[in-house]
Amino acid sequence: MLFLRDNGRWIAGGFLLTFFSSFGQTYFISLSAGEIRAEYGLSHGGFGTLYMVATLASAATLPQIGKIVDRISVASTVALAAPVLAIACVLMAWSRSLALLVLSVYLLRLFGQGMFTHIAMTAMGRWFAAQRGRAISLTAIGVNFGEALFPISFVGVAALVGWRGSWLVAAAVLMLVALPLIYGLLKLERTPQSVVEDPDRPAVRDWTRAEVIRDPLFWASLSGVLAPSFIGTTIFFHQVYLSDLRGWPPSVFATSFAIMSSMTILFALVAGQLVDRFSATRLLPVFLVPLSLSCFVLASTDAPWGAYVFMALMGVSYGFSSTLFGSLWPELYGSRHLGGIRSFIVAFMVFATAMGPGVTGALIDWGVSYRGQIATMGLYCVLISTVLIQVSRKALQRRAGTA
Repeated sequence: MLFLRDNGRWIAGGFLLTFFSSFGQTYFISLSAGEIRAEYGLSHGGFGTLYMVATLASAATLPQIGKIVDRISVASTVALAAPVLAIACVLMAWSRSLALLVLSVYLLRLFGQGMFTHIAMTAMGRWFAAQRGRAISLTAIGVNFGEALFPISFVGVAALVGWRGSWLVAAAVLMLVALPLIYGLLKLERTPQSVVEDPDRPAVRDWTRAEVIRDPLFWASLSGVLAPSFIGTTIFFHQVYLSDLRGWPPSVFATSFAIMSSMTILFALVAGQLVDRFSATRLLPVFLVPLSLSCFVLASTDAPWGAYVFMALMGVSYGFSSTLFGSLWPELYGSRHLGGIRSFIVAFMVFATAMGPGVTGALIDWGVSYRGQIATMGLYCVLISTVLIQVSRKALQRRAGTA
């Protein structure tokens, strides 16, 4: 409680950034997927490919735009990003052509999932030291509150004003609620008030982005950290297809989101405490184990309970990964160039979320078993976990000066 009392404005600002990043997250955009496919005459694979192209373009752009967090204040960055995200929502509502649809998805992904999340995590990673895990975990759960609140809100608003009207409401909320609140909370920059005094965690030198890109441990870590984004986005994007395939009513997946969000919030907070106690590097090898189990469950049963178990286990990994994603990089590479480093990482995260719907949508159109695809995702998590054991060991040795 003392932590929240002393740091409430910054934690709240970061939480709201990830909360309102929901407008660019796949689960929110996919709420309009049925209407979009119907109005534009797109198949599952066609919309998946369009989504992939727009998201890949946003991933290619983010490393350049994301560096701005290292050059101007966090509040000023928010003041630039929020209006563009609102414009993207308006374009989604007004679009009548494929070109404008692609542009709207591109901007939603770049400034919603991309910049809003990037700004929040960069700020927390830079502003907090000894309690970084706790700060990041409290910030990261904003998107989970969004997952719990926005789907039912969108459905309710769409029933009144239509799906296009719902996107106009989203734009208004961004400009009239999100922007003034977040700017007011973050306009005062925080200076870290404590340092890590654990002798097992000596001070980390500040790596440049060019140095990070040449580090083999970075790429090995990234191969694991990106797995939850790829797998979650893929399955959420094709949730309607999966429900039809299994004969599940729409309520099964709709209610299971609440389970996932609850588990994600719980284990993000647990992970925050564990990161502050043991370090993100030490936790790296274990966070994909629940995700692998979730995939095997979903691939092996047609019963509705499989969706609930899948979402619960995914929530465990999501909770750990949301905290690790913010804590690991300053722990390994310092905070001076964190904006540039994180923008590069987030670009790959966006890339992963783009590839999932596009590749699996094409495989579905080609008749490849979706059950087999999900099982393969689980197997990947098992294999990459063995790699992360070595990554963790070598990273700890490097920090201790023995490697």
